[in-house]
Amino acid sequence: MVSGKGDAVAVRLSIPAKPEYISLGRLALTGLSRLRSFPEDVLADLKLALTEACTNSVRHAYDGGEGMVEIRYELHPDRLVIEVTDTGEGFEHDEAEPEESDELSEGGLGIAIIQALADELEIGRRNGGGSRLRFVKRLVN
Repeated sequence: MVSGKGDAVAVRLSIPAKPEYISLGRLALTGLSRLRSFPEDVLADLKLALTEACTNSVRHAYDGGEGMVEIRYELHPDRLVIEVTDTGEGFEHDEAEPEESDELSEGGLGIAIIQALADELEIGRRNGGGSRLRFVKRLVN
């Protein structure tokens, strides 16, 4: 679904909560980048942040069961807002620093990656249940 209000364009994409569908979110992001050009490195960072956000929903929301992940993109003249939601169990985000370790376990760095790449990050519960992860990237004019 695509809608526009003022100078903003909003796109909503619903995908099955399966790893093989996450690439559709990146493709939609690439399409949006054609509406308002921004540097390739910014697009690459946004794709990585989006992949991490979707992966959190796929891994934690439905415990291997069926479910959907919804991605909402809002392209404004000065920023891109991406919100990833699900209706599953969600995940607990701990603000504490991860413990030092010689080995990195698989996963667990997604939120830190998004924090490093985005200008703003909000994580919480979705109204009606599930998880909500929203991040903002300011776009230079």
